[in-house]
Amino acid sequence: MTQHFATVPGPVDGDARDPRGWVAPTIATALMMVLGPAALVFGGLSPMATDSCGPDDCSAALDTALAWIYRLLTYGGVVSTAALLTAWLLPWKRRWTAARAAASLVALLPPLSILFLVLTLPAP
Repeated sequence: MTQHFATVPGPVDGDARDPRGWVAPTIATALMMVLGPAALVFGGLSPMATDSCGPDDCSAALDTALAWIYRLLTYGGVVSTAALLTAWLLPWKRRWTAARAAASLVALLPPLSILFLVLTLPAP
């Protein structure tokens, strides 16, 4: 007599190699090649928003936005680099898929934030 065993679908093996582990870091790296320089250029040119009012007579909202841009330009590169390296250097196992995707998204936040702040600068 032959015995038949039914397989029960279970959780995905966390120690199995992730064949698509390279996708999220690759997309983040490609986007950083475009967003990083754009954020640096537009963030660096953002002080020109104070040309019409001078550095002392500008609105508080503009000064706050510029202060955030300067902070993101200063510390955002470190955060982006660390997050992108983390996304690439995490083990290529299925259990690290969510962490790899999260690190890839965190790497994109500083340049996207800078571009958002520059494009929505308040009136002087």
